[in-house]
Amino acid sequence: MLFPDGEREPQRIMARYDYNIVVIGAGSAGLVSAYIASAVKAKVALIEKHRMGGDCLNTGCVPSKALVRTTKILSYIKRHQEFGLKSASAEFDFAEVMERVQSVIKKIEPHDSIERYTSLGVDCFTGAARILSPHEVEVNGKTLSTRNIIIATGARPTIPPIPGLDQVDYLTTDNIWDLRELPKRLVVAGGGPIGCELTQCFARLGSQVTQVEMMPDILIREDSEISRTIRKRFVAEGVDVRVNTKCKEIINDGGKQIMICEKDGAEERIEFDKALIAVGRTANASGFGLEEIGVRSNPRGTVEVDEYLRTTTHKNIYACGDVAGPYQFTHTAAHQAWYCAVNALSSPFKKFRADYRVIPWCTFTDPEVARVGINEKEAKERGISYKVTRYDIGDLDRAIADGEDHGMVKVLTEPRKDRILGVTIMGYHAGDLIVEYVAAMKHGFGLNKILNTIHIYPTMVEANKFAAGVWKKDHAPQGLLNLAQKFHSWRRK
Repeated sequence: MLFPDGEREPQRIMARYDYNIVVIGAGSAGLVSAYIASAVKAKVALIEKHRMGGDCLNTGCVPSKALVRTTKILSYIKRHQEFGLKSASAEFDFAEVMERVQSVIKKIEPHDSIERYTSLGVDCFTGAARILSPHEVEVNGKTLSTRNIIIATGARPTIPPIPGLDQVDYLTTDNIWDLRELPKRLVVAGGGPIGCELTQCFARLGSQVTQVEMMPDILIREDSEISRTIRKRFVAEGVDVRVNTKCKEIINDGGKQIMICEKDGAEERIEFDKALIAVGRTANASGFGLEEIGVRSNPRGTVEVDEYLRTTTHKNIYACGDVAGPYQFTHTAAHQAWYCAVNALSSPFKKFRADYRVIPWCTFTDPEVARVGINEKEAKERGISYKVTRYDIGDLDRAIADGEDHGMVKVLTEPRKDRILGVTIMGYHAGDLIVEYVAAMKHGFGLNKILNTIHIYPTMVEANKFAAGVWKKDHAPQGLLNLAQKFHSWRRK
């Protein structure tokens, strides 16, 4: 049977399906997929083998931000004199700090719980899923038949093949939250967002932190000026940041744990008590039947999908979130989940291409680094013409009042136009400030509209308006201004 778009109906293997969709994985992508499908009264099954909420709730975004908050307060106490306080100090027990992290997780857990999703009409299963066929999924010895399958199995920390690593009790984002004793000496392998956030947190808690990054700088995907600034901030806070440095081996020398590194051909030895491995994440794309039914993975290890997030081999099997890539953010997982759910339920009558044109993200260091669109480095690499507009947040009244008068707004626009190509914000609450630019790029308005929008005084978000004002000043019509000057001079006569 052919449908209006020319697509053939997937071959039916049974007269009736138990479900419209079976979702495998109850992280951000899986939960959103199940929520959307149940909201439109589809019959949905959700399978999770470990913990509802996935990595974001249990080992990623939520615990790390809870820790960031605590260490931010410690930094304010250390800076107490800047705020007119004669003295301030804090005593803390690291174990209690980590227990607070767990309490935050517990408080958010009900949002992602089996009870909540059951109340929404979703059939929740706890157990390991196995795909038996394009229309059958087994869990706990029970076979569920389904018209569509959504793969939302997430990712796990990448463990590099470092000789000797398996001989030490190393940390990842999976188990670092089990720590109850603060490491005196912590070495962090990785200078990406996860590595940077935890580097700063543990340094502020009192660990002697060494950060090792093989690339020329930390946060290498960000604007070069921004990366350098964050690195300098880390160094000022006591972090030993080593870039262009590759970890070669881990050894035990007389009871001492040592990371052997190489920089510019020279060997460096870093003694440590704990090692955190934060070099990226690997998609969970194997071990539950995808290979057996012919679903392909791409060279990055993620499930191969088309523009509708369907696997390239089975049009009724979809993938979203970290397991599909290319982005590994909670918000992009939710974004993709919408397309998976809607396409699964409406195909083949209607399909929607996943839209990646405006993808923001934020690294929650102090200061935060938020980004949408391209930066200068990418514009140069792609040969894209651009104009840079920069506003120094150090001039912003609210930033000064809050003692957060540092950072910048950096906007790239088309030459002689206010159309935004990309924005990077470094500063206090940058992750909140970037949203105005995300909306502008998504809905097609430029800096002129931002400039003409009333922003509450005094707030941090005024930085966006002032950045637009800088752009306007740089693009003022000089010819008309000269005429205006002559006109006003004439009127004074």
